[in-house]
Amino acid sequence: MPRTDLTPPGPLLLTPDGSGLVAEVEAYLASLPAPARTPVPYVPRTGSTVQPWHAGHPLPRATLLDRALRRPARPVPVTAADHLRLASRYIGAFGWVQGAMWDRAGRVCLLGAQAAVLAHGYGTPQTVRTARVQVMEVLHATGRPACSPDEYNDRPTTRQADVHQLLDRAAARAARLGL
Repeated sequence: MPRTDLTPPGPLLLTPDGSGLVAEVEAYLASLPAPARTPVPYVPRTGSTVQPWHAGHPLPRATLLDRALRRPARPVPVTAADHLRLASRYIGAFGWVQGAMWDRAGRVCLLGAQAAVLAHGYGTPQTVRTARVQVMEVLHATGRPACSPDEYNDRPTTRQADVHQLLDRAAARAARLGL
């Protein structure tokens, strides 16, 4: 083999391991403080953490005056679109039922979910009325006329997924209209 200027003249006598360089670097790295461990939220195998149904909205807080007068906290202002999304999330968290506003297991119908969202301090009765009008508009626009959202909820052909889809469409319509 012909010799070029890039090939070493013979076998290497000094290797990085033989010079103690590796041991010196390892000793230096071991002397450094351990990096601070940042807590990482638990992520289950399904890929998401369990969130409360009202996540993203502040909890209603009683002011000093509310406590002095022994009255409930003022409701958290939400839009009709937010109210409908919260109602859907409430049904998803506690379950859905037909033929009753709620049952012993805590499951709720569409009206029960709206009442529960209101009772937990999100929105006002006017917000609920506006949201129900949006639900009725979506029912009629999609060719599912009903006397009320509750009648639609209690139909034997209605499923929980149908109620979630209805609430989602009504929330999108309300958001589009700025309600």
